[in-house]
Amino acid sequence: MFTRSRRRLAYLFAMPMGLILFAFTFIVYYRQAQNQLQSFDRRLYLTAEKISKAFGDPQTSNDLDIDSDINIWQRETEHNYICLYDSNRNLRAKLPELETYSCPLYLTKIKGFKTIIKNQDKLNSSSIRLRQLTVPIKKNNEYISYLQLTSSLEKIENSLSQTKLFLSLGIPMTLGIIGIVGWLLGGLAMQPTEIAYKQLQRFTADASHELRAPVAAILSNAQVGLLVPENNLKQPRQRLENIVEISKTMSSLISNLLLLARHEGRLNIQDLENIDLVKFLQDLAKEYQYVAQEQELKLVTVFPSHEVMIKADPELLKQAIRNLLDNACKYTVAGGNIKILLNTRRLNPSSFRQFPLKASRQASIEIKDNGIGIPKKDLPYIFERFYRVDAARTRSSGGFGLGLAISLQIIQAHGGQISVNSKVEQGTTFQICLPLKKSI
Repeated sequence: MFTRSRRRLAYLFAMPMGLILFAFTFIVYYRQAQNQLQSFDRRLYLTAEKISKAFGDPQTSNDLDIDSDINIWQRETEHNYICLYDSNRNLRAKLPELETYSCPLYLTKIKGFKTIIKNQDKLNSSSIRLRQLTVPIKKNNEYISYLQLTSSLEKIENSLSQTKLFLSLGIPMTLGIIGIVGWLLGGLAMQPTEIAYKQLQRFTADASHELRAPVAAILSNAQVGLLVPENNLKQPRQRLENIVEISKTMSSLISNLLLLARHEGRLNIQDLENIDLVKFLQDLAKEYQYVAQEQELKLVTVFPSHEVMIKADPELLKQAIRNLLDNACKYTVAGGNIKILLNTRRLNPSSFRQFPLKASRQASIEIKDNGIGIPKKDLPYIFERFYRVDAARTRSSGGFGLGLAISLQIIQAHGGQISVNSKVEQGTTFQICLPLKKSI
């Protein structure tokens, strides 16, 4: 699928570039032909003007040595001819006289340029293109005769033929290069889509794996419950409790997915509540004291003695912090420490380039652990949806790679920022910065 899409992108890139190349080549060739022809016409006109002045004024002819100039001009190519007409436009003479070129016996066009074709060999049907210029010769403001010069365009045609050869070789090569560049650019353009597709595939596989077990457990508990005799009430109740717990887990997963889809962008300030972070975090700490004790962990809290008020959605904020605490508990070995710290401080909003904070004073929540840590290469990606540092470890712990993405999205929706600092085997620190109530 991606190869086909990449090929299509390469075609879409190469086609317009090819059309632009052809248009540019045509313009270059046309301009070159026009410039060469204009230069040729200018030279032909200067020669004709020089000869016509000599014929019109004998004194000028002696000064310019016109016979020598004519001989030199005729020797440049065998196809340079001069035809002289009288005032009635009838042919009077031609140079060279022995040449087979036939001058028109009567002029129809008395002034200007004209391109004509001369047949050289009737047997081979070969021909040559000639450029013809007709100028009137005046004496005492009267037309006494007409001069017609004809010169071969062979040099121009040879030059243009070389240009055609160069273009005929260069255009296919350039098109090939464009195609290769289009293929490479298509690959670069498809990388984010391919990564997202692979993440989605991985998530689908993990979700299927995780959901298969609870669905099977629900079915098994329900079937066993139906087989138990009606007078045995204790066992069916246990089965129903299992079904409830498993259903809660599945509901949580579905809620996480819906949360990511619904809460894009900032929350409506009218929907937020006044929250004292000190009390809020104390309640969370009490809840996680039991979890820490079960896993032989020590949970330490450092809170200020005064209130720290913010405006937030309590349920969303609770879920964001819970995700961080769950990770801290999950990836800290027995005997380890987890700390929850809260303080307020003045921050420089311009220092947060990606998610600038509007308030100058912020509430800072830090969750520290001395667990297994996160490798440096994974730190830039841990907040991406479905990204997991260790697929095998996360699958065994029931994670989907959504927790940190959800926390990031919730904090951003409150106008805050979340950051991480971690070292392998030394621990991880997550910091949440939220604007204080008066700054919103």
